[in-house]
Amino acid sequence: MTTSALGLAAGWPSAGQPVVVECDPAGGDLVARFRLETAPGLMSLAAAARHSTETGLIWQHTQRLPGGLPVIVGPTGAIQAGASLAQLVQSGTRVLRQAADRAGTVVIADCGRLAPDSPALEVVREADVTLLLARARDDALAHVATQWHTAARWSQRPCFVLVGEGYPSDEVARELDVEVMARIPQDSKGAAALGGQPGRRAAPARSPLGQAMARLAALTVSRAFTPPAWVQRAQAVGLDPRGQSVDALKRQAGDPGQAWGEARR
Repeated sequence: MTTSALGLAAGWPSAGQPVVVECDPAGGDLVARFRLETAPGLMSLAAAARHSTETGLIWQHTQRLPGGLPVIVGPTGAIQAGASLAQLVQSGTRVLRQAADRAGTVVIADCGRLAPDSPALEVVREADVTLLLARARDDALAHVATQWHTAARWSQRPCFVLVGEGYPSDEVARELDVEVMARIPQDSKGAAALGGQPGRRAAPARSPLGQAMARLAALTVSRAFTPPAWVQRAQAVGLDPRGQSVDALKRQAGDPGQAWGEARR
């Protein structure tokens, strides 16, 4: 997931400045992968968010990757990562939302594997778009139904992306009853270039993976500025789509698909 977040940031349209935030409760990868320091990072941001609501707070806790991309690194260990994320959630994930609301700023949060009890779901709830990635193989797709249900309950705009070869996109969409927004290739050389592996000098943007991530970034921007019908109805009646559960908002907005979704559950 970290490589995908970096690829999305690398391919983001020039109108926005991305910052990647590691919000995976299982632990971050960037410190070890790029030999960065643990601070500043998610731990320091979570501590600072307890006492400050400054809109530019996240920029005080970033580090730069070799190519210049700003990142907020998560602790490598699951205990510290989970504690930092829990502290950030307790302080209010609005610090990320406020940063994303600033013109020219794009916050890309790597939330790891979605689980019903993940503290990262509070970050998902504040997001404009949530991308759920899975390989097109039996072992990965077996978990998608549960993860998609979780994403759909917490995210305004959940989007499903397939990775690599395997089952055809239309077959996966039909079997899971989920729209496949995009498909990105399994490109080990492109992933290595994005991941900062020694000896990988090729520009990541020129790789098949880099080009696919640029297309995915453009699709994500399009989805972010095209609210679903139920969000438009919620806004029309004066409801705030952020800060409460998607299920509750859909009920208040009179979403006809809500009853169907509850019947399926």
